[in-house]
Amino acid sequence: MRRLLTRTINRLLLGEQFTAAMGVEEQIHTEGRRRLVVGLGNSGMEGTRHSVGMAVLGALATRLSVGDRWRSDKHVSGEVIVSEVERTHVVLLRPRLLMNVNGVSVAKAARKYCIKPEDILLVHDELDKPLGKITIKHGGSARGHNGVRSCVDCLQTNVMPRLLVGIGRPTGKTPVDRHVLGRFSSDEKKVLDSVLVQSVDLLLKQLSQQDSQQDPQSPSSPAGGRRAAQKRKEPSASPAEDSAAGQS
Repeated sequence: MRRLLTRTINRLLLGEQFTAAMGVEEQIHTEGRRRLVVGLGNSGMEGTRHSVGMAVLGALATRLSVGDRWRSDKHVSGEVIVSEVERTHVVLLRPRLLMNVNGVSVAKAARKYCIKPEDILLVHDELDKPLGKITIKHGGSARGHNGVRSCVDCLQTNVMPRLLVGIGRPTGKTPVDRHVLGRFSSDEKKVLDSVLVQSVDLLLKQLSQQDSQQDPQSPSSPAGGRRAAQKRKEPSASPAEDSAAGQS
């Protein structure tokens, strides 16, 4: 029932009138490859484990020397930066919505900047990987992650590649929801610093690849996207080598 309600909310929010604001960023429509990198999370809770994707995106912006260029964009329900990596136009997006409806912001940004689902890179927390482990997952199901599920629902495809950042499961009797919505401990923050560096390195490597990893036989439209994702292998990124798992 809750999943159906969330899906309904996704659709209602996407049904709002969309108006693309004209500006310098519109140049991104005209030439070169375009990529959208999204840090999934809860608006106003950027320091929590569940919003570690936003922390990674902030570190990426800093590495690109554009960390002071975040601006609010009501048309995509989020904050954006438009930059460039190796002749690839890159839009960084931090949704200003709750995790369960992050997909609304992602879909609006994809529409505004004319970016295909397979060129959207989602960065999010991974409950079934310990802190310190990261991996790239090329499409596939949301496997319990509500933010990814919202993106799949709103984009109507699951081909989006993802950077999964391990946060580990709670110990003892700590509920999962309290764990993911909690902040990193002082010891965890020491590990997190290294994780952010490795995550940005991996993102830059992905963004620097000029040739699309998409199967030429697979369509770029939402229809058939799930089929295309199932054909892909899922190589792991250092330091993690295990397959991606989901979270609730």
